[in-house]
Amino acid sequence: MKQNINVGHMPFKELNNMIRTSECASIELNDVQGQRFIGAGMKDKVVSIYGVPGNALGACMNTGSQIIVNNDVQDAVGDTMNDGNIIVSGNCGDTVGYAMRGGSILIKESTGYRAGIHMKAYKEKQPLIIVGDRAGSFLGEYLAGGTIIVLGLKQKGKCPVGYFCGTGMHGGRIFLRTDELPVDIPPQITAEKATKEDMESIENDLTEFCTTFSFDKKTVLDAQYYKLTPNSTSPYKQLYTAI
Repeated sequence: MKQNINVGHMPFKELNNMIRTSECASIELNDVQGQRFIGAGMKDKVVSIYGVPGNALGACMNTGSQIIVNNDVQDAVGDTMNDGNIIVSGNCGDTVGYAMRGGSILIKESTGYRAGIHMKAYKEKQPLIIVGDRAGSFLGEYLAGGTIIVLGLKQKGKCPVGYFCGTGMHGGRIFLRTDELPVDIPPQITAEKATKEDMESIENDLTEFCTTFSFDKKTVLDAQYYKLTPNSTSPYKQLYTAI
């Protein structure tokens, strides 16, 4: 059973309370107009959104949940997200996946500054962000775990990220589909061409992305990828307690 909600100018607290207390596992939101915190802390529900949701979409989202956005979204998508997945058929604002701890965020177009900062992983919790086109500056800042992939599908081989990529990175991986690396990669980051084994490790993720957004998988894979990882001598890691 699916519940349909015509949102309009509904206050965000009222909307989120309706989602939280709904007995339906599937909810469709129409005419969303910037309401914040949609799906925050949600578990075992699927929410489809028509319109533009506001900040902190899917914050602290939990197991068994999915949010499908048929438009653009504002800032802080998936803030401190625990599990589930978020699919965005447009662009995202800044700080996507801030302190994300699990689940996946798939973005068809581009995202703003500071995507994936403080993202972390633990055992089976391996968060994933895939950006179809471009990411702004400070991508993966202080990255501690998980995987970020930026495909640059509209960049024609040019670098698909802004300045200061991987600053403070001390864990995880960043994959860039590009012929040109960022010019300001810090010395604490190792940037190297992705190996066959590297590509095999993300092939299932790229397959899911291509299937979700109807991209040609061969086109996506048939390109140069670089992998960015922390340098083993990175002083940043000394600032954090090992788990």
